[in-house]
Amino acid sequence: MGSSRRITIALIGLIVLVVAGWTVRELVADDASGGGSGLPVRALSELPAEAAGTWRLIEKGGPFPYREDGTVFGNRERLLPAEKPGYYREYTVGTPGSEDRGARRIVTGSEGELYYTEDHYSSFVVVDPDK
Repeated sequence: MGSSRRITIALIGLIVLVVAGWTVRELVADDASGGGSGLPVRALSELPAEAAGTWRLIEKGGPFPYREDGTVFGNRERLLPAEKPGYYREYTVGTPGSEDRGARRIVTGSEGELYYTEDHYSSFVVVDPDK
């Protein structure tokens, strides 16, 4: 085998490795950023204790402390992935000392997604309820 043929084969091999590495990096980045949503992922155990309580109520189907809990979240801020109207539901996460519902919410998606905002929809994180 000639020298130029070996160099060509080596370059093709290098290109394949680079493409494979890039693909793996993208897959890992998607998983670490909320399944491609671009949002950071946080364990439920890292959120305020009230968030875990709200999650337990969501899993049980209520009863919820506020009549707004379980209503449609419109995603007007467009911070969550775009979905059809009615896809998202919102639930209050209690804020100790607050005289109203406060700013904290859990938003669920119809496919089981779970998001948390502590600043009334200005930012979100994807919640991993298993951690």
